[in-house]
Amino acid sequence: MTRSFAMCAGLLTVGTLLQACRPDAEPVGPNARRIAADAAGEDGPRWSDWSTPVNLGPLINATGFDQSGPALSKDGLSLYFASSRPGGLGRNDLWVAHRESRDDAWGAPQNLGPNVNSSGDDFAPNFSNNGHWMYFSSDRPGGCGAHDLYVSYRQHTEDDFDWQPAVNLGCVVNTPFNDWLPDPFEDPETGRTTLYFSSNRPGGIGFLNIYTSDQNDDGTFGPATLVRELSSPARDARPVLAPDGLELFLASNRPGGLGDWDLWVSRRVTTLDPWGTPVNVGPSVNTQYFEAAPGLSADGTMLFLRSTRPGGFGIGDLWMSTRHHGAGGEQQPIVP
Repeated sequence: MTRSFAMCAGLLTVGTLLQACRPDAEPVGPNARRIAADAAGEDGPRWSDWSTPVNLGPLINATGFDQSGPALSKDGLSLYFASSRPGGLGRNDLWVAHRESRDDAWGAPQNLGPNVNSSGDDFAPNFSNNGHWMYFSSDRPGGCGAHDLYVSYRQHTEDDFDWQPAVNLGCVVNTPFNDWLPDPFEDPETGRTTLYFSSNRPGGIGFLNIYTSDQNDDGTFGPATLVRELSSPARDARPVLAPDGLELFLASNRPGGLGDWDLWVSRRVTTLDPWGTPVNVGPSVNTQYFEAAPGLSADGTMLFLRSTRPGGFGIGDLWMSTRHHGAGGEQQPIVP
């Protein structure tokens, strides 16, 4: 589907902004959402185990400061994350590091500037599938609660500094409580968008649980629904989906983990099915220390995370684990 995005910069409200530029505003076909079985399916693709995570190095991980919420651009050339390093506008800012090719090292991170960052905490970026929209969390003044969900738009997806002033998603999806760590899922069959996020609003089954909000026809987001199969009596955060919507990673301190917080994964056969019970990603990724804030590459071969394990540089560092299709199979190329 193709749609012009030229008018977006001049729109003022979140409803008109999202409606005029949303990738799913065109009519969809009558086909049911049929998507091939995932890694758990009998005939679906098989994944290798995740590798031991590798630290992204001292240029990304500032000594003595915190890094979290990594998100890789679809082309694999820009790494976005939150950091408390010097040079920002607030307690945590969003930064981006770029590389010319996937064989090159990451360049020095650059602050995304005042269109995105504020004097408060700005963190947990994630992108729409087309790369025009960046969703994130912030506790900046003027919101609906403690932390709210925000979105910024860019016309040129190859430009890491084309982001327009961030817009609050409104007080229907946001509440007086903490609403944060968003990830938009755009159904590949229907084009409809569902926003996954974490919240400590009343009505959950734990202190922090997983919720979804569907995007309305006017581009705004509706009331949130608790996703019980992904939530626990503990704390569940940073849901991140594979583009096909059949695999979801989250961070949790629920019982059965290996450390303080661990990464967990849930799967489903189609996007119409409920999520399976989350399973610990295992000791190849998790340790006795703090593992959280997952980020998944577009092709599913790279898992980014925040960890406090030994061997880092900051208070919390970004690490990367990899996998490939087929146990013992050849590495698949990254989808551009």
